[in-house]
Amino acid sequence: MKTTKNYAGIADEFAQLETAKVILIPVPYDGTSTWGKGADKGPEAFLEASENMELYDIETATEVYKQGIHLVAPIEENSSVEAMVNKVHKATKEYIKRNKFVTLFGGEHSISIGSIRAFNECFDNLTVLHLDAHADLRETYEGSKYNHACAVHEASQTTNLIQVGIRSMDAIEKTIMDEEKTFFAHDMVNDEFWFDKVIEMCTENVFITFDLDALDPSILPATGTPEPGGLFWYETLDFLKQLFKEKNVVGFDIVELCPNQTSKPSDFLAAKLYYKMLSYKFMDEAIDDDYDNTYDTEFKSNNNPLKFDDDDI
Repeated sequence: MKTTKNYAGIADEFAQLETAKVILIPVPYDGTSTWGKGADKGPEAFLEASENMELYDIETATEVYKQGIHLVAPIEENSSVEAMVNKVHKATKEYIKRNKFVTLFGGEHSISIGSIRAFNECFDNLTVLHLDAHADLRETYEGSKYNHACAVHEASQTTNLIQVGIRSMDAIEKTIMDEEKTFFAHDMVNDEFWFDKVIEMCTENVFITFDLDALDPSILPATGTPEPGGLFWYETLDFLKQLFKEKNVVGFDIVELCPNQTSKPSDFLAAKLYYKMLSYKFMDEAIDDDYDNTYDTEFKSNNNPLKFDDDDI
């Protein structure tokens, strides 16, 4: 993967590790996908699109990059999917311990096994909000528990897992799934209150894992396993905005962009989605060139502090 100096081409003063509130970890991995290949090219395409995006968000009237976004070196591990998951887990936890708002961009969905594990170890009573076309609940697939088809199985056993947008699954996954916390796409289309129902089921601390095939392929076709009947742009943003307002979103990952070299709209949508999510997270914070950009107050202000002690940081 080619490296970009700063996320979205932002000035160095907003990209330094010491002062940035946000960490962005690219994970260009595509070792277990079973149909459309190319998710390993997703982070690079996302970063290129981000460099061509306006950084003023009209809806929130903010320039969230001024909160500081530090782009770290990509996690590149091809020896095994388990080794990749372990590296993602270690890096994610390291930056959480530094009181950063940690975000990741994949790569296939198996990267989320590592990110979810890290957040679950660091935050009490964690909800994992899983937006996806697929249930991804298999205990093992093709001989591995780290396959992309197993992306949230561990989360189903160790966290408050809520699944949104599901419209494709294997029969075996029905035996694992908590249907009371699963929002199937065919039901959501006729339920004007699904936003409220999902958010009500969330605990205070929420980690979002967003598989881009949760979106309808008419707006994002460049993904490895597209499914008809997905979410649309404005309903997705309205839901996310309400979630960020009502809950303490502690981090997120976005996965499964498989870029098409001759068509860029999917890349740009992914870039815009990432930036909108950050804008919703920090929209209530004053943007001042002289602010103290340490992020300590952000975590100390919530009612569910990190699990580790100050001595661990």
